[in-house]
Amino acid sequence: MLYSRGIRGAITVDEDTQEALEQATVELYSKMIAQNDIKTEDISHIMFTLTKDLKSAFPAKFVRKNFKIQYVPLICVNEMDIEPSLKKCLRILMVVNTEKKQDEIKHVYLGGAKILRSDLLSKED
Repeated sequence: MLYSRGIRGAITVDEDTQEALEQATVELYSKMIAQNDIKTEDISHIMFTLTKDLKSAFPAKFVRKNFKIQYVPLICVNEMDIEPSLKKCLRILMVVNTEKKQDEIKHVYLGGAKILRSDLLSKED
């Protein structure tokens, strides 16, 4: 049976440059795909959120460029500006069609973003 499942990921970015944002986006997206064995055709849509201090580029641009994704809907939005909150943080919510149960999904938190959901970190993290 196929289920619609959300996969969360987050990473902190060292500086607000296109190069740093591209590196972080590619790293996070790659790990989310690899750890969950996701094929592009299984992806329903992806939402990217950025904290207000990251404004040099759209992360969706880097996923399209580096992973040749043409038909998956992607959108980028600002994360709510709540104080105190993690700075320079890129988050991804990827919705996929999968046979996996919710507790089989591997959420990915990298860099300083590990503090967001330490309860979901695997031993590899």
